[in-house]
Order: sequence, then structure tokens, then C-alpha cells
Amino acid sequence: MSKRFVILGGGESGVGAALLAKQQGYDVFLSDGSSLKNEYRNELQDAGIDFEEGMHTEEKILNAEEVMKSPGIPEKAAIVKKIRAKGIAVISEVELAYRFKGNSKIVAITGSNGKTTTTALTYHICKTAGLDCALVGNIGDSFAKRVAEDPKPLYVVEISSFQLDDINTFRPDVAILTNITEDHLDRYDYKFENYIKSKFRIAMNQQPGDHFIYCADDEVTMKYLNQFSIQSNQLPISMKRELPNGAFIKDGDMYVRTGQDFTNMSVFDFALKGKHNQYNTMAACVAATTLDIRKDKIRDAVQNFQSLEHRMEHVATVRGVEFINDSKATNVNSTWYALESMTKPVILVLGGVDKGNDYSLIEELVKEKVKAIICLGSDNRKIHEAFGNIVSTIVNTSTAAEAVHGAFHFATKGDVVLLSPACASFDLFKNYEDRGNQFKQAVKEL
Repeated sequence: MSKRFVILGGGESGVGAALLAKQQGYDVFLSDGSSLKNEYRNELQDAGIDFEEGMHTEEKILNAEEVMKSPGIPEKAAIVKKIRAKGIAVISEVELAYRFKGNSKIVAITGSNGKTTTTALTYHICKTAGLDCALVGNIGDSFAKRVAEDPKPLYVVEISSFQLDDINTFRPDVAILTNITEDHLDRYDYKFENYIKSKFRIAMNQQPGDHFIYCADDEVTMKYLNQFSIQSNQLPISMKRELPNGAFIKDGDMYVRTGQDFTNMSVFDFALKGKHNQYNTMAACVAATTLDIRKDKIRDAVQNFQSLEHRMEHVATVRGVEFINDSKATNVNSTWYALESMTKPVILVLGGVDKGNDYSLIEELVKEKVKAIICLGSDNRKIHEAFGNIVSTIVNTSTAAEAVHGAFHFATKGDVVLLSPACASFDLFKNYEDRGNQFKQAVKEL
């Protein structure tokens, strides 16, 4: 009898897991509470995988030996509670992919902010160095699908805390924890500590030959670091002090050391600007150095890296007003970083689905840099309450086009219109990409 394997959720990770599980001889059933995208439905049908959409049939789910839960499904979902009550093992897609990855190496990146940029840059360095690798996880393809259809000797994986919650044996050769700030607390019973524990799970199975890269300037990381028994080789990064191992920046130069070897380069050569990106660049360079990538390749890659779509992306300058798409800023800290790097007066487009946001974090920067706030969400009360006394102009809009027109109306030459919403996008858009694309389209039509 083959193993009864049930998958909850038919998005990128769920379908990828279904394809890999089927290939490995499991008896696979996929269940999605809403409707599937056409491409995913077709992939399941072509592979002959049994699935349902628009419902969860309990008798087909609760007979599983193991369940893979998509990261978007919370523990408080009724079907998940029933699976837990029956004591059925629950794993995440990265755990399944890890099980069948063979001898491939893994660089895994997590953190509240900067993880997508750090992942993309690490992958870019590996590609520039000629390594045969794949970009998977939250960015790029489903990890499981790549293992099934196009396996590589090296995977660069972006991992969320939700995926780390359901790992057992997953062990990256190199783990990066960029930082930890309050995010997704709605999924962790509003206990920051639960979220912190999830993040540190990235290193829980690591052995002494593996590497763990973290930010020594991040207060939360440093406060909790010693509460976990981390076996791997620790490589901290810092801008505040010199470190014997890892990386640090001093007087405009970055120094990287992961063993006997020492690399340095000027931060003025970094393609990514802003202080937060110096941390991301350091982390990626340390990871690359542990993979024995030559210094000149690292230097080339860091200098010619193109920043990501929806992350501080310059859209256009219209009559002297610059438009920036930072739709990927789905929490307050991301917006803090965006505002911190601004040098011109800002019209800030904020709002969406609030995940328990604390807007006091950006209060000082808003006071200093923002002349008007355009709300783009279905419920904007919290934004009005937070900034009503600081910013004289706060306007509600309900489409990207309205937001762009409103912002342009209040902007004068030399200003910047910054879409950095600090919230999830699911109230008015499909996802943050959709929000960013609609914003860019509206700017082009001005």
C-alpha cells in the first residue's frame, strides 16, 4: 500500500508538493477550500492527481497518514484542527522537498524583512559564479516542483515562518536569518515569542559543518540567540562593530571572513542602496563565501544586481514627480525602511489588510518626510487615528488609479509618490504583485 498523502491548498506550493508526492509513489489527494487557478487545475489533471475544490471532504482528508498544509492556511482553520485532533502528521512543502532532494545543497533565507532581496541577491551571485542552481520557495518556483521536474545541485530557498512551523528534518547547509520584527502576529496568537521561535527553527537541525548567518545588530535576534542550542558555525553580520567571523562594514568598506579567507569591497560599489540593503548584501556575500565562490565573482554580482519588481522599484517621473512601487512592503517595518531611504518630500500611499500593525514605529519618519497620506484599503480608520495629528492631508481611495491620481494632485515638482502600504493587499487586490502592477499601470496612464 502506498502512503496516503493529503495536501491542503492548491496554490504554487500545494500543486508542487502534489507533483513530487505523486512522482515518489504516494497516494495523493489535494483539497482546496476555494477554486483553483486554471494552470494549477490543468497540471493536476495532466498528472492524474485526485483533487477537489470549493470544499474539504473530511472522509477523504482524515484518512491521511500525512498532510502537507499550504503556508496560507492557519492553524485555526476547522479542518486543520480536526487533522491535529486525529494526530495526523502535518508537514510543509519545504519538508517534503527536503526529503527527496538527494545530495543537493540548500541555502535557506528567512526573516521579517529583507529576505526576498537577500534571496534574490544570493541566487544572482551563485548564477554569476556559474553554479547550477535554482531559486525556489516564496520567490521563484515551488521547491517541491523543482525537485520533481528539474533537480539542481544547489537550491536557494526563501522560507516563511509558516513553512518553518511544519518542518521536522529540514536542514539547510547555509541558513540566513535577516532580522525579526513583529509581523504576522495574527497567526501566532499575538505572541511575539511564538513568531520568534518559528524563525529560529531554520537552524534547529543544522550540524557543526553547516553555517548560520544572522544580524548581530538586530536586538530581537541577539536577545533570543542563546535560548536555542545552535550547532552550526555562526557567522554574524554587523555595521556597529568589527567581527572576527562573518561580515562587518567599517568606514564605507565591507569585510567578509568565513574561514582563513578575507574579502573586502566598498559599499559604494553595491548596486543596492540604503542602509537596510547593506545588511542584505553582507548576508548574501557571507553565504556566497561559504560556498567557495571567488571574490571577483561576488564583487561583479553585487555591482550589477538589478533590484526586484515591487520592491523600491522606480516606475516613472511625471512632471518632476517620481513614482516608486514598493508594494512588497506588507508590514510597518518594510515601510520604515522605504521612508528611511527617502531624500525628497513624500506622498505616501498606505493601507490594506492590517496584520496588527503598530504605526508608532514610523511616526517620526512620517513627521519628518511625509506631506500627505493616500489610503488605499477598505478600512483606513487605524491610519487616520495614527497620523491624523501629524499629517494634515489624509485621503481615502479604493482603487490604484484613484490613489495615483490623488497622490499626483497633492504632489509638486521634486516630490516622490511612494506606494509602501505596510499592509497585506487581499482586501482590494489578488496579491501585492497585482497591487504593484495596477499602481504602475495607473502611473503610465497619467
